[in-house]
Amino acid sequence: MSDSDNTNESGTSLASRVNLREALEERYLAYALSTIMHRALPDVRDGLKPVHRRLLFAMHKLKLDPKSGFKKCARVVGDVIGKYHPHGDQSVYDALVRLAQDFAVRYPLVEGQGNFGSVDGDNAAAMRYTESRMTEVASRLLEDLEQDTVDFRATYDGEEDEPVVLPANFPNLLANGSSGIAVGMATNIPPHNVAEICSAALHLIKFRSASVETLLKFMPGPDLPTGGVIIEPHANILKAYTTGRGSIRVRAKWHKEELGRGGYRIVITEIPYQVQKSKLIERIADQLFERKIPLVGDIFDESAEDIRLIIEPKNRTIDPVLLMESLFRVSDLETRLSLNMNVLTNGLVPKVLPLNDIILGWLDHRQVVLIRKSKYRLTNIARRLEILSGLIVAFLNLDEVIRIIRYEDEVKPTLISTFTLTDIQAEAILNMRLRSLRKLEEMALRREHDELLLEQAKLQGLVQSEEQQWAQIADSIKQLKKQFGEKTTLGKRRTIFTKAPDVDLDSADAFIEKESITIICSAMGWIRALKGHQPDMSKLSYKTGDEHKFAFHAETTDKILICSTDGRIYTVGADKFPGGRGHGEPIRLLLDLAQDVEIFDIFIYKADQQRLIVASDGRGFVVNESDLLSNAKRGKQVLNVKAPVIAKICTVATGNHIAAIGQNRKLLIYKTAEVNILAKGRGVMLQRYKDGGISDAITFDIEDGLHWLDTGGRNRTVAEPDLAEWLGARAQTGRAPPRGFPSNNKFTQ
Repeated sequence: MSDSDNTNESGTSLASRVNLREALEERYLAYALSTIMHRALPDVRDGLKPVHRRLLFAMHKLKLDPKSGFKKCARVVGDVIGKYHPHGDQSVYDALVRLAQDFAVRYPLVEGQGNFGSVDGDNAAAMRYTESRMTEVASRLLEDLEQDTVDFRATYDGEEDEPVVLPANFPNLLANGSSGIAVGMATNIPPHNVAEICSAALHLIKFRSASVETLLKFMPGPDLPTGGVIIEPHANILKAYTTGRGSIRVRAKWHKEELGRGGYRIVITEIPYQVQKSKLIERIADQLFERKIPLVGDIFDESAEDIRLIIEPKNRTIDPVLLMESLFRVSDLETRLSLNMNVLTNGLVPKVLPLNDIILGWLDHRQVVLIRKSKYRLTNIARRLEILSGLIVAFLNLDEVIRIIRYEDEVKPTLISTFTLTDIQAEAILNMRLRSLRKLEEMALRREHDELLLEQAKLQGLVQSEEQQWAQIADSIKQLKKQFGEKTTLGKRRTIFTKAPDVDLDSADAFIEKESITIICSAMGWIRALKGHQPDMSKLSYKTGDEHKFAFHAETTDKILICSTDGRIYTVGADKFPGGRGHGEPIRLLLDLAQDVEIFDIFIYKADQQRLIVASDGRGFVVNESDLLSNAKRGKQVLNVKAPVIAKICTVATGNHIAAIGQNRKLLIYKTAEVNILAKGRGVMLQRYKDGGISDAITFDIEDGLHWLDTGGRNRTVAEPDLAEWLGARAQTGRAPPRGFPSNNKFTQ
């Protein structure tokens, strides 16, 4: 194409140059703001996201009040996506379903009829089968919506109006919580008890600067739809609510059920929030099959409408508290409830707020709603008083009014000029029915006029007095607290608080069934534990492209130490390794390994033993194996290394001398006492190299001579008198090894 093809008749270029970086930044920012404001984060005032707000508004327009009949959910979803929410029908229906699930929402906003899913994770029936209407809670959120209490905006197609926020005569944000993921930020607010929120709000009305610590005396923490037990210390809960970020440990609720003759079983009646019961049982059953929970004999589900999970112990001598503590450690019977109170303030600005600011955000909104409602009522009263004044004038001059209506050509202007009326008053007189001319109607008009004057005076005083406003808001909150109080079925607290029992879970090892196993790890990091001590490792099979790397005999009661090239040591119980089915599992499922890190050694822990741990640059130290233990999944940093240096050797340190050989094929022998014993660190230089690093190192008793295996598997030995030329001090270079030393520079093959 020629240059002339790129221009129009006026010579202007048809293609405009755009800075790609600026264009991407502009468009991504627009997308991020849209996600934050219109999808992921709730408004601090009504606690709703746009989809939930539009659902309730559509149901309100359909007159699906708590006392009305149900309508098909498909009808509701159709109105929502057709008028207010330009997104997929399934996402809108999923949002509606969640609002109706009493195990997902503490105070449901939708009352469902039909299959709305279950705590097992079952999906709801299709929207054409289910029906819905609003609950009393939803009605409170929409209360006074038509009285100019909130702003409205045009819908996406400009044909309808929708509320920017709901009046929210219910603290929905804290009561029902919220969760969502935006661009670069997220929110996670657990549900709370409404009666407790009301108590805290009433205290804040009196003492606006009350601290979070004071408010927690009224509402000590979350109150979850599925109940459960919170075991998080109060200090941690206080810190989370003060900063707006943190986590809270929640456990299943259980009790011991006696069976007679010393037998018992555990009955679980409540599970942690947002845990699917079916997946919970499946996970525990898998661990039971793989012998990772040795104290448990069996698990089965006796649930009907209420949850009832049965845990049978392996034998009657097992302490039930110890059994449950071991289960809490390895299953979702204990979870961490995330707290990230990131909300939209004034519907515009995302911000992480502490507890007191969250409640104040709702209270301030209620004050705005009250003032706007009062002003709206004052406007209506003024309009009605104007009409009533005109009607009273008409009653006082009834004969003249009738004459004007009967004989004058321009009735309305004549009425206005004769009695000094407004256009509205004259119109009201002309629209008055004949039967309204009774004497009783005149008395009713005067009575209504006087009542409206009194109401007008009260409302004017309310609008001008902040003290009266907060008094009325407090009265409303007290009514709310009474409706959802502790004595009501819906308002009764479900989640309890307690301290975790002080149990030494290491004692649970005594209940692990001792069995012989063979632990096998491939070069690609697939690990498994075969039953028994396998005599012939050559018959083991591996995945295509994989090969043998480690194999050794152990017992299920052993602790296994795993060494990684970043200098970390991981501790895993031998009973935790997957069984011998297939090729096992990737070792990364058991450990928190970085992507560029590999395993270089695996061995059985022995409490009274020492190890020589060495980096590729020749630095190292001796460490007690007891200092290598760690319960953390991310292991314990023992040898400090910095790329490109890696941890390379972790060999038993039992001899009085160390033999080290480098990649430069220089052998050096010196006393073990020259190397420090440390718990962790970088260590000292064991052997110095001009190029390369260390190849191998061992400890040995010099009186027994230096041993190695040649390439043929034969044991070769150099006696003590013949080792004199390689003896030296730590950090020297060394000399070429004896004749016959393996070409791969390894003491063991």
